[in-house]
Amino acid sequence: RAIVAMDGLGGLYRGVTAPLLAVIPAFAINFWSFDTAKQVIQRYGTPDGQGTLSIVQTGLAGSCAGVGLACVLGPSERIKCLMQVDKTRYSSFMDCATQVYKEGGVRSVFRGFGATVMRDVPGNFGYFGGYEFFRRLFARAEGRENPSLASTFMAGGLGGVLNWIVANPFDVAKSVYQTAPPGKYNSVFEVYRHLLREEGAAAFFRGLSPALIRAFPSNAACLAGVETARTIFQS
Repeated sequence: RAIVAMDGLGGLYRGVTAPLLAVIPAFAINFWSFDTAKQVIQRYGTPDGQGTLSIVQTGLAGSCAGVGLACVLGPSERIKCLMQVDKTRYSSFMDCATQVYKEGGVRSVFRGFGATVMRDVPGNFGYFGGYEFFRRLFARAEGRENPSLASTFMAGGLGGVLNWIVANPFDVAKSVYQTAPPGKYNSVFEVYRHLLREEGAAAFFRGLSPALIRAFPSNAACLAGVETARTIFQS
């Protein structure tokens, strides 16, 4: 309400260009890396090299994919967060990106990359591991090898929710680190110590509610779409 009252509906979309530009390559890399990691784990982590992965193994494949995901999301979220925090300094996505690059080159653009990896590796474990857990649960409940589209939709939404429950504390620290003035924090670990000292553990769950509200429908639609496309291409 405060954002709408101050900036109108447009304020809710401040910084949206960066994630829009990143979403296609980010999801492509994420799912490609996940499938590749699954193949490697299946080859070396199952008795005959072709067995079904456990939930934990599926989650580990997701964690591996989280590194590739962070390579795309790290820079884009640096720009997004800066635009959302300082609405007067930057006139557009390109203006923000240009100023960030001029401040410190590629290193400035990738500031917070390590913090993004720290978020996406465990977050992706929860995302893909949670999705696979609920997918198998719903399939057993339906008495089918593969769940129905509706169940896939539900499993995807729940996987997305689990992702943000795991990732939100890391995301809070990452955002603080990426938007802090140069030199304020030497590392993201200083951010963790500062937040714990000043605000307590509750600081790491700031913004969790809107993240969960967004996570269910977006990830439900995403994973249902991925499974539908996979079925079409394999048939």
